[in-house]
Amino acid sequence: MTRVGAESLRAELKRLKTVERPGVIAAIAEARSHGDLSENAEYDAAKERQGFIEGRIKEIEGKLAHAQVIDPRLLDADGRCVFGATVDMEDQDSGETVTYQIVGEDEASIKAGKISVSSPMARALIGKYTGDIARVQAPGGLREYEILDVRYE
Repeated sequence: MTRVGAESLRAELKRLKTVERPGVIAAIAEARSHGDLSENAEYDAAKERQGFIEGRIKEIEGKLAHAQVIDPRLLDADGRCVFGATVDMEDQDSGETVTYQIVGEDEASIKAGKISVSSPMARALIGKYTGDIARVQAPGGLREYEILDVRYE
């Protein structure tokens, strides 16, 4: 994952441990004080939320423990499309220009211009240089993109 993606996961982990977890523990204590737990919807909801939070904490800790964090600014790929690179492209059919950064699965967000390294688009870009044509098999058929620029930022 990229450095930014790792920082984002660390921030979420911190929030879960320092805000969400104590909050749900307090909600469980409050619900317990209401008496009979067998028909206590607040208690059930708080326990369910606690399970979700603990599961997410374990998931994030596992991802961070096994992740290889890459800072795109430190890459020396000689203008080649690699993981972490930001690529400006022009659709050969429409002339539309698009920019994507190739990132890990957890960071991908098409709205933010970040595509997963395992996506068809990223797989078509990996290894290409400025001026190359990337051919992508899209649901609507084969699309061709000219690579205008490759940056590491």
